[in-house]
Amino acid sequence: MTAISFKNALGIHDEALAVRTKRAEILANNLANSDTPGFKARDLDFKGILRGEYENRDRMELQRTNARHIPAEAVATESSLKYRIPTQPAVDGNTVETDIEQAQYARNALEFQSSFTFLNSKFKGLSKALRSE
Repeated sequence: MTAISFKNALGIHDEALAVRTKRAEILANNLANSDTPGFKARDLDFKGILRGEYENRDRMELQRTNARHIPAEAVATESSLKYRIPTQPAVDGNTVETDIEQAQYARNALEFQSSFTFLNSKFKGLSKALRSE
């Protein structure tokens, strides 16, 4: 009997759910600050995160001046956040375009639901396989 590899069975969909959840928070923050002067809208580089482009950049080892110093790492999680380039920035410097943010939020919610539905069907299939149906 071979062991089931969840990584092979689920693909990137489990990671995609986590990233889409984080993106929903960022987009909601943009919408909440749509009237804040000088607020800059941000978004995640979703494809870059899933390709692993930020894994090496997000961790930095701190330089030690003595070999007996304890090694330490710093984590920079903001590298995957990008500023959104507005088509019509506000006079007060705010770059949130409510219509675009709402559309992106709705699209993110649909894609989240798609990944969730896919994972749900995978788990149903795996549980059937475990019960040998």
